Amino acid sequence: MPTEPSPRVGTAVEPHPVLDAYYGDKAQRQHFVRGLFNQTAHHYDRINAIFAVGSGSWYRAQCLRRAGLRPGMRVLDVAIGTGLVAREAVALCGNADDVIGLDLSEAMLAEARRSLSIPLIQGVADTLPLADGCVDFVTIGYALRHVGDLTATFREFRRVLRPDGTVLVMEIGRPRRPVTRHLMNAYLGMVVPAVSRLSGGGESGRTLMRYYWETIDRCVEPEVITDAMTAAGLVQVRCDTDYDLFKNYTGRQQAEAAD
Repeated sequence: MPTEPSPRVGTAVEPHPVLDAYYGDKAQRQHFVRGLFNQTAHHYDRINAIFAVGSGSWYRAQCLRRAGLRPGMRVLDVAIGTGLVAREAVALCGNADDVIGLDLSEAMLAEARRSLSIPLIQGVADTLPLADGCVDFVTIGYALRHVGDLTATFREFRRVLRPDGTVLVMEIGRPRRPVTRHLMNAYLGMVVPAVSRLSGGGESGRTLMRYYWETIDRCVEPEVITDAMTAAGLVQVRCDTDYDLFKNYTGRQQAEAAD
């Protein structure tokens, strides 16, 4: 596979190319994604339980803890969805008021509100409606593939972080091993969409999971994501892989210089 170029200042870095089976051009992506998640929000947790493949609550909590989340931190959970990551963040922080949830989809925010008493905001990752330096920890769980521009998104994450704050991106990446990739293509690309449709998700549930897998399979390489994080001004950037499938990207806001 050819090496993809590193991000340049001022250059938009898309997480994957236009998927013309779903929308016609990149300007339509946000509208499509918002509509898809609005249509599937009410049965998203049931669909998620089908395709979780080991990424359940224990794994989300482990990722947050490993990245350094602890009591007393102020957290922004971008693309909160129904609140799967935010619930673990609240448990680790010990105070619901310390976790803020943000999502493009108003239906997802409504679902999150059913189980979480935290501040919720409708917005997009690359134009965060928050003040500079207002949180200690920014997380986005399995949704980086849905943003429009990686570098702009990471610049916004850095902007809202306090000095020495942390970014954690949890993602599912295209497996390196051929056998794992073939298994995931069969499971996430064919089995899960069919089961999602038959288990109550209907045609929108099937479309969601087909789209989910295609964004994974056609996502840029991890090196492009870490380069975008660095280009946005984050430091100590790294990517850790679990089970040849789960990617955990971390980076930090520069600490204030000592006097």
